[in-house]
Amino acid sequence: MVKIRLKRGGAKKRPHYRVIAIDERVQRDGRALEYLGHYDPIREPAAIQLEHERIAHWVGQGAQLSHAVKALLRRARRRAAAAPPEPPAPPEEEPAPAQAEPVQAELAEAAPAAEGGES
Repeated sequence: MVKIRLKRGGAKKRPHYRVIAIDERVQRDGRALEYLGHYDPIREPAAIQLEHERIAHWVGQGAQLSHAVKALLRRARRRAAAAPPEPPAPPEEEPAPAQAEPVQAELAEAAPAAEGGES
């Protein structure tokens, strides 16, 4: 059976974890079937990055979540609900024609000089 659980990384007393899909019979830090995100408890606030679509895919295939991953999903959902919505990106402005004209004039002047220098 496939489980979605944490894989520990980092130095001694400085852990960070990867959320992985893995066969339940494999050791904690064994080879993963797929990496689904990461969790860094040292950063303030703790960094949680999860691929919710892929986690839902694996759960749909019968994978079971560990208790720690369930808690991370709850925290990530609460943060997403509490975070203010991102403002829409401002529309991109086209460059003014006056800015493009000097460049075109320089190119036109350089073209005849290049042709004359070859002969």
